[in-house]
Amino acid sequence: MNFRPFPQGTSERLAAAGRRVPLPLAVVFLVLVTAGWIVSGAAASPDVYELQLGRWERASLAGRPLPSPDAPPERIAGFFAGLTAGQREGLARDYPLVVGNLPGAPVSLRYRANRRALAEARDAERERMHDERLSATGQREAGRLMHRFESMLAPGRQILSFDPTGRGRAAEVFGDLATARRISLVVPGVDTELLTFEKTQRKYTAPSGMAEALYQEEQALGPGESTAVIAWADYETPPGLGMSAATAHLAGAGADRLLAAVAGLPGRAPVSLFCHSYGSVVCGVAAPDLPARVTDIAVAGSPGMRASDVADLETGARVWAMRDEDDWIGEVPHLEIGPFGHGNDPYDADFGARLLSSEGAEGHSGYFTPGADSLRNMALIGAGSVNEVSCAPGVESCAPLDPCALIGGL
Repeated sequence: MNFRPFPQGTSERLAAAGRRVPLPLAVVFLVLVTAGWIVSGAAASPDVYELQLGRWERASLAGRPLPSPDAPPERIAGFFAGLTAGQREGLARDYPLVVGNLPGAPVSLRYRANRRALAEARDAERERMHDERLSATGQREAGRLMHRFESMLAPGRQILSFDPTGRGRAAEVFGDLATARRISLVVPGVDTELLTFEKTQRKYTAPSGMAEALYQEEQALGPGESTAVIAWADYETPPGLGMSAATAHLAGAGADRLLAAVAGLPGRAPVSLFCHSYGSVVCGVAAPDLPARVTDIAVAGSPGMRASDVADLETGARVWAMRDEDDWIGEVPHLEIGPFGHGNDPYDADFGARLLSSEGAEGHSGYFTPGADSLRNMALIGAGSVNEVSCAPGVESCAPLDPCALIGGL
């Protein structure tokens, strides 16, 4: 049985779904909470980001209150446009975690704010490595984080967002975001956190490596073409394949953050979303509210998009889907009952997505592997060359065959 119980909004849509959960499912939910599968506990002490946020909300500049971090990105952009260079740098110095995570703030200022926040987080973890109050395991964890932050501070890296709270969130840019004629945004899936944001082994299965591979492929297809790619791991993902991965609760919050991130992108360049695994749930929930500049949504290894078909996504963007023949996600039942499950299979022909080849993708996590059809197809979409994609086996046509699709800007 498949139905989509919330046709409008993002978080509000998911809240409405929860109110319509049948009684048996509510009982199941209660049992899961009682058994500890879904945890509810006392609030933790304020972290460094919350402390900075509290100071920001009480502060003022030249007699004016600072804008709410929840304000629309255009209002944030207008606020920073009215400041002097010294005032902007002062805010980035005093509130690096706030400024570094503000959609609408100048991109270059966010990069600098996040370098400061990363340096402070690195130094804090270095101290924790030798904190005798921590267990040996805790000290090792601090060491891993310290080395991750060191790596993210390497010269030339452009960190668009960074939040060390909990498992942590981050986003990184490849290319010049401010001048790009086309922008690609990679939305990863489960088990994404600061410690898995990048990997030495199996580099292209981590968000940073995925985005880097996509950027390099776009550049190889069109040398000199002005594109930018964002590794967008800026939402709380399910920690593994547990209950949170089977529901859209985290996807709803992630969709809100994704909408804000897209709204805060500079310029008017067309945007393509590349959504892997649970990331495709996030993209599906966000789809009805995406701005017109989002021209394409491509999903890889998708468990569903919380929709029955492309029309149910209520988006003007082209929708693409790919799945490797060895991807285990193809064996997962595509169901949706209240908050459980993610709906129909986007790779099913009846869903209505344009089906792409993923030959060479190597299972569920290898869609961004250099040399794979999946990576080349995503790069063609990201670069605007959609008529050159290769279709899935047995599919006669998947390209739009629309000359307007080749326009490089809006």
